[in-house]
Amino acid sequence: MAETETEPLVRLAIDGELAELVLDRPAKLNAMNAAMVAQLHEALEGVERSEARALLLRAEGRAFCAGRDLAEADPAHEDGEALLRDLFNPLMLRLAELDCPTFAAVQGACLGTGLGLALACDVVYAADDARIGSPFARIGAVLDSGAHASLVARVGPHRALELVYTGRLLSGREAAEMGLVNRSVPGEELLERSREVARAVAGGPTAALLESKRLVARLGAEPLGLAEVLRLEAEAQGRASRTHDYREGISAFQEKRPPEFLGS
Repeated sequence: MAETETEPLVRLAIDGELAELVLDRPAKLNAMNAAMVAQLHEALEGVERSEARALLLRAEGRAFCAGRDLAEADPAHEDGEALLRDLFNPLMLRLAELDCPTFAAVQGACLGTGLGLALACDVVYAADDARIGSPFARIGAVLDSGAHASLVARVGPHRALELVYTGRLLSGREAAEMGLVNRSVPGEELLERSREVARAVAGGPTAALLESKRLVARLGAEPLGLAEVLRLEAEAQGRASRTHDYREGISAFQEKRPPEFLGS
């Protein structure tokens, strides 16, 4: 059946403190087109408006995301720069800067813009047999969606260029061993284990965790010496010390009881 412009291609479910954003175009291996990008922006806006304190990004079907839907490409006439600048890049940046801890659960193919989506999340768990990479050399295109930065930071320039040059896809296990993703797990356990961790984090002191998220992002964007990092950590600790969760966490430790965090 042909898709319509209004057909849901993503789903957003918010269960208490955890938001779950689902790519739901399984017949197309969750390949991304303009309609899906627009719906992802709408879903992220929903997360931003909600009281969710963590996000799990996952996908239906046998693939996480096969990348851009090339069936809709027009290589003789399209402007590759404008396509990335106006369509895909704002989405990657919005997800990366989302003001809550974010997790991706990756199964099957995770390619191109799909790889960009996964790596825009703070933590990535992959099925052991996932296929991760961006074989852009096969189509005469340049690696995109921020993957140059992620690959260089996580696996080093030499491995990054080898993967770009050869288009080799990594299994989830290989990607975990290389440090590209956090860990790999058996496929049948992926969703349960990813949800378990994401839900536990959502119930934690997320205001303090977000201080670390922002500091880690800054460290990735600019060279900071130890003295500057120490100063920034002290400022972050000062903000944290004025929250309910700081008082609750230390009080619970002193009283030998589990803390009840509110994320504020």
